Amino acid sequence: MSYSSPLLARTGAAEFQDATAIDAAGVAWHYGNPLKEQRNIETGSGIVDRSQRRVIKVGGPEAATFLNNLLSQKLDDVPSGFSAGALDLDIQGHVLHHMDHTRVDEAFYLDVPEAQFSSLLEFLTKMIFWSQVTVEEAPLAVITVLGSALPAPASAVVSRDVAWRGPQRADYLVPREDLEAAVAELESAGGTLVGLMAYTAERVKALEPELAADLDAKTIAHEVPHWISRGDAPAFVHLNKGCYRGQETVARVENLGRSPRLLVMLYLDGSAPTRPEIGADVTLGGRRVGRLGTVVDDCDFGPIALALVKRSALSGQQLSIGDVAASVENDSIPVDEGPKAGRAAVEKLRGR
Repeated sequence: MSYSSPLLARTGAAEFQDATAIDAAGVAWHYGNPLKEQRNIETGSGIVDRSQRRVIKVGGPEAATFLNNLLSQKLDDVPSGFSAGALDLDIQGHVLHHMDHTRVDEAFYLDVPEAQFSSLLEFLTKMIFWSQVTVEEAPLAVITVLGSALPAPASAVVSRDVAWRGPQRADYLVPREDLEAAVAELESAGGTLVGLMAYTAERVKALEPELAADLDAKTIAHEVPHWISRGDAPAFVHLNKGCYRGQETVARVENLGRSPRLLVMLYLDGSAPTRPEIGADVTLGGRRVGRLGTVVDDCDFGPIALALVKRSALSGQQLSIGDVAASVENDSIPVDEGPKAGRAAVEKLRGR
């Protein structure tokens, strides 16, 4: 049975109209004025219904060690209240699952798009063996507040401040039966209900991909550079932790090379009669150089998108997606990190 949020009963609520790889089914894409809703985030607090996401609870005395051995995030010694992202990789280092998570006492709450839920739940369940952990769905709904902070709803089981490249953000996980009451509480505190389109525009500008929409079966962690933790922020991939599946690829790219592609933001020609679709080829001079991801209209920039593009095509040339011209947002291209430690060591051994 497909999910339908009770907030779709609000005046003006409209779902995404076509089939899409964006995790949008069952919640409002907008409430009648999507561009104004984006402005509400800039001037106040936007409340986003993200209850289409599913939540997995991993509990028990060995939950931290269990997840630490499986995921890209270092979790074996984090305190209650710790929040970050994490990846599940295959043996070649390709991204299989991409999640947000928070620790509350002994339990970890992992929330993922609907399309990732069943396979991640199955994987975690199969990996229990003799570990003292439990893995189960938590009947919680995700609410995101963008812009000015609001007090957490009284029913929130999980409250987390999210470190990302977008506007100030807090996520609240509340019992599904309390979703409407929790949103009403946030509205009473001064927030305005906005659609998932407003959140998606901020997600694109923040270079935050969704697995099904923006990545593909060949994606490795380094193609999203800010997923790699290089400072105090935990990011998604911790570079100094014990072994986990796919770690060899992460270490090899970090120490010896660079990812062949990068996730970047594109500006699209707004005068084109149609919008290109997710998965369309990004081309340069007729040659395929990338894959288009999420496309959304922004209140300031018009149509924008995420795309995985070859590094060799990121030197300022105009790109195309079918008949639609596109250009790369320069600030989305990461600064060169300089020589790799492993490569320097190899060249030293060779006497260079």
